[in-house]
Amino acid sequence: MPIIKSAKKAARQATKRTEHNKEIKKDIKSALKAFKDHPSKETLKKAQSEYDKAVKKNLLKKNTAARRKARLHAMAKAASVKIA
Repeated sequence: MPIIKSAKKAARQATKRTEHNKEIKKDIKSALKAFKDHPSKETLKKAQSEYDKAVKKNLLKKNTAARRKARLHAMAKAASVKIA
């Protein structure tokens, strides 16, 4: 357990951030699962949006999200989902 006041605050912040990041990751996983279960334009859009939010909040790197979105797009194309 930290003794110094600033270390205590840092520990509190770390736990809050961890919980927040877990929520964002859970949202990504649920959107991805929804897309895999029922591939459609709407579920694809939702999953891509979740990846964009994670990048905006510095949870994922930009290229990682781009790669995953490209794979989503490929899965949608394989499932013959009309994209545009």
